[in-house]
Amino acid sequence: MKRINRPLVLTRQDHEQALQLNRRHFLSKIGMGIGGAALSTILPGCSSTPSMDLMGQATSGLLNQPHLAPKAKRVIYLFQSGSPSQMDLFDYKPLMHELHGQELPASVRMGQRLTRMTSNQTSLPLASSYFSFKQHGQSGAWVSELMPHTAKIVDDLCFIKSMHTEAINHDPAITFFQTGSQQPGRPSIGSWLSYGLGSDNKNLPTFIVLLSRGLIRPQPIYSRLWGNGFLASMHQGVQLRSGKDPVLHLSNPPGIDPASRREALDHLKELNAMRQADFGDPEIASRIAQYEMAYRMQTSVPEVMDLSDEPEEVFEMYGPDSRRPGTFAANCLLARRLAERDVKFIQLYHMGWDHHVDLPKDIIPQAKDTDQPSAALVTDLKRRGLLEDTLVVWGGEFGRTIYSQGQLTADNYGRDHHPRCFTIWMAGGGIKPGITYGQTDDFSYNIVKDPVHVHDFQATLLHLLGIDHERLTFKHQGRRYRLTDVHGHLVDGILA
Repeated sequence: MKRINRPLVLTRQDHEQALQLNRRHFLSKIGMGIGGAALSTILPGCSSTPSMDLMGQATSGLLNQPHLAPKAKRVIYLFQSGSPSQMDLFDYKPLMHELHGQELPASVRMGQRLTRMTSNQTSLPLASSYFSFKQHGQSGAWVSELMPHTAKIVDDLCFIKSMHTEAINHDPAITFFQTGSQQPGRPSIGSWLSYGLGSDNKNLPTFIVLLSRGLIRPQPIYSRLWGNGFLASMHQGVQLRSGKDPVLHLSNPPGIDPASRREALDHLKELNAMRQADFGDPEIASRIAQYEMAYRMQTSVPEVMDLSDEPEEVFEMYGPDSRRPGTFAANCLLARRLAERDVKFIQLYHMGWDHHVDLPKDIIPQAKDTDQPSAALVTDLKRRGLLEDTLVVWGGEFGRTIYSQGQLTADNYGRDHHPRCFTIWMAGGGIKPGITYGQTDDFSYNIVKDPVHVHDFQATLLHLLGIDHERLTFKHQGRRYRLTDVHGHLVDGILA
């Protein structure tokens, strides 16, 4: 392709837009210069744009360096969409065997909100777990028979049994965990980390998402959960898919070779740079960065997705599904490979935990899908020396009710949504291993010790990465926003 130098021709619309640079726009552009640089040194959270390398890709974030010494360099978040039943997995309640079938006491419920699916039930019969529990490890953590592999690594885990949220339905509850708000439109956790800390690998996105699903009634997952919200689009998550094209529209079209693609991108970069010089729109810089990242990902993504260099014993560790692209097991293995390449935030969503009916039957394959790969991931990271600076999180958006939704029998029950208390676990990255934090009552209905709110969880996650959650902010529509909004407290008791 022969390069032709042509003068830039401005249309009438371009001239009109240029004339619309009013006083506010002028001052905002000046603020990005000397004055903005000075302010950024004295005001926490006052932003300058992230530094760019010669190819336009962010290499450091807004903070340039963390607020405090980080314990973790990266996060792998194993999100269990649909809400796992805590009293069938980790929150052992032996009294329920004696009370099975009896009515939930009014003194326990205390008039708390129910979903429409059970608010019209004339009876709320208590349902003890169908599954047996045992204590494991030196920590003596109680684990259900559904999770035999997780049981083997309990001394590496911190179980938080006192999580709670205000959201009672799936969409707002998942959105709350991922963005700090029940309303859509805010940046996700990974986007905040990309904005604040930047990238440790210029050839892969800072924030990568992997999806998998179980067999039973999976709740839908929306791409806005890994969206950038009001942050620049370069901070949104990138979904890697199974199949021929892991990232849509990444491959060159037929007839276009790498050299032609590089030349076309160089021309496009020049045009975008001229446009940015005229109007100062930060989204133009994001567009340049995304084009350049896509070019580098043409090599880096196929390399990370190619599992042919993994030895047989690794596949055996993660389980037989690890050879099947798109499964939770295969995604856990990919998560380890991405962690090795210093991807900062790796988000796995596994759908299928929404067990309103037939829970004893339906939870078995769901647990089987996730138990071995999750435990293998922790073990694999630990043996490679990566667990100490990789934070692993396992959990859903809320919990399940101790009473049965619908008909209760000796071996069958369902469970409704329960935001008042539920269990997650965390490992590595500055988390104290081999402990259980928080406690629920005998009905796994209310918290009786050490409550942990969603915003507390988010504040602690940011802290482990070296970020003071109150100081990482972004001004939008006249106010400063942060992941934890105006809430959140550090959970000191789980920190190593």
